[in-house]
Amino acid sequence: MRVLVACSLGGAGHLSPLLPFLAASKRREDDTVVVGPPALREMVEAAGHLFWAGGEPPEDQVAPIRERLLDAQADKAAVLANRELFGRLATGAMLPGMERAVAEWRPQLVVREPCEYASAVVAGREGLPMVGVAISLAEAEAGSIHVAAPALEAHRLGLVSELLASPYLTRFPESLDPSPFPRTVRFSEPAPGGPLPDWWHGSPAPLVYMSFGTVLGSMSIALDVYRVALDAAAELPARVLLSVGRRVDRSLLGPVPSDVHVEAWVDQACIVDHAAVVVCHGGSGTAFGALAGGVPVVVVPLFADQFENGRRIADAGAGLVVETRRRGANGTDGPHGGEDVERIRDAVNAVLTRDSYQQHARRLGDEMAATPTVDDVLDQLLHSRPG
Repeated sequence: MRVLVACSLGGAGHLSPLLPFLAASKRREDDTVVVGPPALREMVEAAGHLFWAGGEPPEDQVAPIRERLLDAQADKAAVLANRELFGRLATGAMLPGMERAVAEWRPQLVVREPCEYASAVVAGREGLPMVGVAISLAEAEAGSIHVAAPALEAHRLGLVSELLASPYLTRFPESLDPSPFPRTVRFSEPAPGGPLPDWWHGSPAPLVYMSFGTVLGSMSIALDVYRVALDAAAELPARVLLSVGRRVDRSLLGPVPSDVHVEAWVDQACIVDHAAVVVCHGGSGTAFGALAGGVPVVVVPLFADQFENGRRIADAGAGLVVETRRRGANGTDGPHGGEDVERIRDAVNAVLTRDSYQQHARRLGDEMAATPTVDDVLDQLLHSRPG
């Protein structure tokens, strides 16, 4: 079997949900290739997979959209991200490379993440079966397809219907994530775990993991967000690990509290076995990855689906949301100043000291673990493939 895996802009948050299917394909001894923007090459090849570079829109077109997402109203942000960035710019840039990859590599199945549309354009044209792997809530992703429809239907009439009707694979729990996709399949993936370095010299304090994703490092508010996170961590009765991504110069963060360790990148799958709380912006990969390990979450949302993710997690009793105040002059959202520091610190302390948050997080983790494995789902998809 030859499996083409397609990923768009967005870095690790868009690639990581696809990696379990690449690993399962490798266990089956299938041939696989990942087609994505050039910036993904290092991550894909480090995971041991063949990479084929497609195109991506230039940064001078992407950066203004990324910044506008911070202060746009929800409906306008949806158009900016889903229709303009992913539906129009990213799809147009990726399409020539995707067409070459399909023509030369001749896949028998296309596995795509929901923001990557060029593979769907080509798969439908060539009659190739395709499946989508969730990176966010199903309702949000179905809505994104409808918002992007004018850009997508410009490539081929009927593309939106094909996307909505194709199998939709998600590891998110049904109790938090009811799905409008008629062919929704839920799956679980093994948690590799593993030891962490002893960055805290034998301290027995609980571990708080802080991460705000890989996209934030490209935004103007990045240093403010990380400074507030460090200040909030300063007086916590905990060991703290802060991941800032590879685009942030750690020397610009300022003083780091003694119980805080800063890394550019840490595999979250190795952290959830050790963490008592995860503090994040509510990106689906980080937030639901924590819940899969039974770890409660403090969500400090910045943009996109993060506000809704946080609301659902808080409503389920598995964490808290801290919505920060407006920053003023440029109108953008994000943690800024002493008031936000105190609110984040108070939320972390509350989740650390009340057992109910962990109990609800474990309940959701058990629900996620009870679904079929990624290997079983892939076998089922390939067995039912037409022809």
